[in-house]
Amino acid sequence: QVQLVESGGGLVQPGGSLRLSCAASGSIFDIRAMGWYRQAPGKQRELVARITSGGRTNYADSVKGRFTISRDNAKNTVFLQMISLKPEDTAVYYCNAVIPLCSSCVGHDYWGQGTQLTVSS
Repeated sequence: QVQLVESGGGLVQPGGSLRLSCAASGSIFDIRAMGWYRQAPGKQRELVARITSGGRTNYADSVKGRFTISRDNAKNTVFLQMISLKPEDTAVYYCNAVIPLCSSCVGHDYWGQGTQLTVSS
């Protein structure tokens, strides 16, 4: 019932910038948190950035100062603005949302299909 769709990935040169978007749709009455994870070839999936319904943010140390997460609550959309991109940022980026199944339920993790970011000259 809930779907997350990422967009904005692609090929960018080192030092460049890119903005990822993720829109949640379906049966949603509350989104407690949204975030971005990434997985590079041969590596484990890691948290990149996360923002809660209260606006609290978390960033991986490797992206602090370069990536900014934001949200548009009215559109159930989260963004990841990336600047000063490095080759090591190359990965599949996955959108995540924590959404309860009912008004009194705990949050459930939903995932997007992923969008590829390649940073290369």
